[in-house]
Amino acid sequence: MKFLVDFMLGRLCKWLRLLGYDAEYFLPGKKSDLIYRSLKEGRIILTRDTKISKKKAIKRILIKSDYIEEQMGQLFRELDLQIEYKKVFTRCLVCNMEIKPIEKEKARGRVPSYVFQTQENFYICANCDRVYWKGTHWGLVKEWLARYKQKS
Repeated sequence: MKFLVDFMLGRLCKWLRLLGYDAEYFLPGKKSDLIYRSLKEGRIILTRDTKISKKKAIKRILIKSDYIEEQMGQLFRELDLQIEYKKVFTRCLVCNMEIKPIEKEKARGRVPSYVFQTQENFYICANCDRVYWKGTHWGLVKEWLARYKQKS
């Protein structure tokens, strides 16, 4: 499932990427460009804009809430999305490309020295060259996901 997320939903876009979903961020522009890109790439439009035509896009979901937990809840209910833990943190949060493992030595000098000393596994985005690792954010995300699953 692929998404095209409008500029009003940047945080939602980042969370979808974090969960491993292909979520492209659409900067402010013409609505016709948003719809065209949705059709061309087979992406579901996620928007807060009530003026985007429901009929012209592959699928459009009007996000109702300002709060990320409620936004995620809406998507999980309407699209029957699942949390697949093996897909969590498999996409670059900046550019949406898949990240790949790299040898620890290749991360030297690209991450803080403490991180290099305490972590064994590193990942890189081949597109934007950003390096990732399973730091404290990994545990926080897992906690949030566990809480979220209990609520739903």
